[in-house]
Amino acid sequence: MDGYAVRAEALEKRYGEKRALDGFDLAVREGTVHGLLGPNGAGKTTAVRILSTLIRLDGGRATVAGLDVARQPREVRARIGLTGQYAAVDEVLTGRQNLEMFGRLFHLGGKRARLRATELLEQFDLTDAGDRGVAKYSGGMRRRLDLAASMILAPAVLFLDEPTTGLDPRSRGEVWDSVRALVAGGTTVLLTTQYLEEADKLASHITVIDQGRAIADDTPDGLKNLVGGDRIEVVVTERSEIQRVVKVVARVTDGEPEADETELRVHAPVADRVTALTEVARTLQDEGVRVEDIGLRRPSLDDVFLRLTGHRTEKESAA
Repeated sequence: MDGYAVRAEALEKRYGEKRALDGFDLAVREGTVHGLLGPNGAGKTTAVRILSTLIRLDGGRATVAGLDVARQPREVRARIGLTGQYAAVDEVLTGRQNLEMFGRLFHLGGKRARLRATELLEQFDLTDAGDRGVAKYSGGMRRRLDLAASMILAPAVLFLDEPTTGLDPRSRGEVWDSVRALVAGGTTVLLTTQYLEEADKLASHITVIDQGRAIADDTPDGLKNLVGGDRIEVVVTERSEIQRVVKVVARVTDGEPEADETELRVHAPVADRVTALTEVARTLQDEGVRVEDIGLRRPSLDDVFLRLTGHRTEKESAA
C-alpha cells in the first residue's frame, strides 16, 4: 500500500463499438471520501463495477486495498463493501434480522453474526429500531441499515453509488453523518453522486469523469478555482440604477463588471472579498442607490460541472 486505497490506470471497458471507459485514471487516498462526478453515461457506474469486481476490465490496471482486481478478485471482495442506489434490505424482517442474515451469508456463524448485528445497530444509531420491521423505517433509517449491512466485514474500502437518491434533506443528513463516522473509523469511501452539494460536503477530493475519461481531479476548492474566485453581486430595485452600480463595483473588482438587465443584477470577481463588500455597500448607501440584495458568492461545483462538461447536472436541470 502506498497511501492509496484505490488506484486505476488507463482503464478501458468496451460494449461493442461503445467505449464506456477510455483510459480512465483514478487515485483515492486511504481514509478519505473521494467523489466521482459525471453526467449520465460518463462511465461512473462502469468504473465502480470494475473496481468492485462485478465486471472485468478490457484494458489498463486497477488495485483496491493493494490487491489487483483482475488477478485477485476474491481477495478484493473480502476487503470491500458496496451500497447501490437502492436499499437492498428485506422489509419483512427487522433491522436486526437483516444484519444477522447478512452476517450468516458472509459465513460469520450464528453467534458472531448476532454480535456483529448488535455492534452495527449501535454504530449506525439504530439500536432502538433494531427489533422493528424495516417496512416501518424512514428512508434515512433504511439507508443507514443498508450501509450497516455493507459493513458486516468492516471493509477497508466502501463503494457508495448515489446513496441518498430520493431521500428528503433530513434523511440525507443522517446518511452523511454515518458516512463521516465510517471515514473517521478508517474506512475509505468512493462516492458517486448527482447531488453536487453532497460531494462538496463529504468529499475531500473529487474526480470528474466524462466520456470515459477523467477530465479533472482536485479538491472541491481547487475545482471551484477553475471557474474563478469570489464574486460580488448586487441586485438593484430599478433597472435605471444598473449603470451606477456598475461604476461603483468597477472600483473594487479584478475584472470588468457584468450586468444582467433581466435579473437586475451586477456581478464581478474580487480578490479581497470583505473589503470589496464593505466598500461597495457603503458607497451605494452614500449615493442613495436602492438595492434589493448585495453579497458575495463563491463558485459552486455545479458551475465547475457546467464549465467542464458543457451542461449542468441532471438533478439541477430537472429542478
